[in-house]
Amino acid sequence: MPQQPLWRPDAKRLANANLTAFIHEVNREYALNLDGYDQLYNWSVAESEHFWDSLWRFAGVVGDRGERVIARSPSAPNKESRWFPDARINFAENVMRWAATRADEDAIVFSGEDETATHLTWRELEHQVSCIAAYLKACGIEKGDVVAGYLPNIAETVIAMLATSSLGAIWTSTSPDFGVDSVLDRFGQTQPKVLFTTDAYHYNGKSHDCLSKARAIREGVENIAHMVVIPYVGGTPPGSGETCWKAIVSKPAEPLTFTRAGFNDPMYVLYSSGTTGKPKCIIHSVGGMLLNHIKEHQLHSDVKAGDRFFYFTTCGWMMWNWLASGLLSGATLVLFDGSPFYPDAGVLWRLTDKQQVTLFGTSAKYLEALEKHGYNPKEHHSLTTLKTLCSTGSVLAPEQFDWVYSQVKPDLQLSSIAGGTDICGCFVLGSPISPVYRGQSQVRGLGLDVEVFNNEGKAVQGEKGELVCCNSFPNQPVGFWGDDDGQRYHNAYWDKIEDIWFHGDYVELTSQCGMVFFGRSDAILNPGGVRIGTAEIYRHVNQLDEVLDSVVIGQDWNNDVRVVLFVKLRPGQVLDSELEQKIRTTIRTSCTPRHVPAKILTITDIPRTKSGKLAELAVRDVVHGREVAQLSALDNPESLEQYKARPELQH
Repeated sequence: MPQQPLWRPDAKRLANANLTAFIHEVNREYALNLDGYDQLYNWSVAESEHFWDSLWRFAGVVGDRGERVIARSPSAPNKESRWFPDARINFAENVMRWAATRADEDAIVFSGEDETATHLTWRELEHQVSCIAAYLKACGIEKGDVVAGYLPNIAETVIAMLATSSLGAIWTSTSPDFGVDSVLDRFGQTQPKVLFTTDAYHYNGKSHDCLSKARAIREGVENIAHMVVIPYVGGTPPGSGETCWKAIVSKPAEPLTFTRAGFNDPMYVLYSSGTTGKPKCIIHSVGGMLLNHIKEHQLHSDVKAGDRFFYFTTCGWMMWNWLASGLLSGATLVLFDGSPFYPDAGVLWRLTDKQQVTLFGTSAKYLEALEKHGYNPKEHHSLTTLKTLCSTGSVLAPEQFDWVYSQVKPDLQLSSIAGGTDICGCFVLGSPISPVYRGQSQVRGLGLDVEVFNNEGKAVQGEKGELVCCNSFPNQPVGFWGDDDGQRYHNAYWDKIEDIWFHGDYVELTSQCGMVFFGRSDAILNPGGVRIGTAEIYRHVNQLDEVLDSVVIGQDWNNDVRVVLFVKLRPGQVLDSELEQKIRTTIRTSCTPRHVPAKILTITDIPRTKSGKLAELAVRDVVHGREVAQLSALDNPESLEQYKARPELQH
């Protein structure tokens, strides 16, 4: 029986969607008769040059487009072609154009754990960006220099990034929950000249020092000549040789000017999690970020000028960069810093109501945790303005789709989006004119020839395989910092299949042309030579009332691989024979006998990266007695002690 959608857009939403307007524009411009998302997607891949060119004009990008849309490489057309090679643009200029028409409206609203909101208008945003840009210019910052933020998700972080961008310089950031060594692993490679930080930050009802760590970072990075301190908590004041943010922005502002850069010039450096070695420093281009984020926001997420855009993120995760780009579409950013469960589980939903949020973004793990807490937002909040809910960071299980529609809001575009730091964007995401099916990401991204390849390297549908992208796209990384010959970049994405981007996700393209994710390819289980995605097990185990969380690995055993499951139980629960049998039966019934773990063991904590992703490879290394390459990449490295030398796993 064909799967029935959980949600369809009504006639009003269809008619008013940006995507509908874009289809009409493309039909008019190219004398076509495209109808619906699938036809638009197929055209955008077959005619990707026309697609990206049309998007530029549709969005009204400010800048000199130049004559050429793409300079194609004859030797590696996917890897080495360059988009808009003659264009000259500036990211901040495209943001600040909204200040002329919306000067007294909110550009940014910030709220922390105390739930007291501060508002920054477009006029005030322009003033502060101008002041910080003038300061950076006085520090000698110019096109190509690196400026860094060791900052929480506050308005000043966005301002510092925009000021950096206005000069054609490069922004890079981490969040203050990173330890000094983790930051030195990152900034030590990119060598910023200016560091922005705060005196402290809030989390879970407590203030945590930031300034002393920032001083150690400044000491450890040779290039940092200037440090700006934002008095966020009101703790330690700036010291000698440090500049107070308030002293900079209290000065009269000069008219804001913009240094236009090439479309493919660097704008951001983002960092991989670093769980398998020193973090990769991934360079993203001005044009790739600008044009692709406009696509993902306006077309896929239906973001419009005046919308209020929230994403729960830190400045050490690419979703912060994605969130900040909401300003390109004239949306108001709603920022939050702190714990999503302090003072209680309703804190983000009260923020949604108070600030009339239209797009709410979060992680799949947060939605699962809400359900485990028994907190149902619709029982406590009106959510009348909310029209889109985005989930990313890990696989959103089918049961979470059910929960969102029953316990959050039934009339909602639920977008399970996926891509990553590698492209600072998404390969699969939402469509406001398409149905939502249970357990599926709605659509493949426009302009991206996303396929699923089997072991023979053939594109398949309805079968599990590897997510690949078979064409060139503007937001491919410029490269890796310090990778002068490009070999590390090539090895990361391009060496599996000739001139095809290999992303490392184990997925299935469904009959509805949606995408189902089964986990990372490098964490795939392989008992008896059968490939099993870890998400298939988490989906069912984590739904059990007794289980709070779990992590599963493959352990080398007797010339084969056996499945080992670690479970974190609710307080008061014990892994006795009855519960163990319940877990095994659930997995066998819901999956296959191959999925059933050979061993089930209890732990009290599960290692995750700073962005909240399961550190399955770290657990696998510890179980096999191997050294974990980058403990500093983990949020809770001490948790790995529970997995070491477990007698139950020894020969």
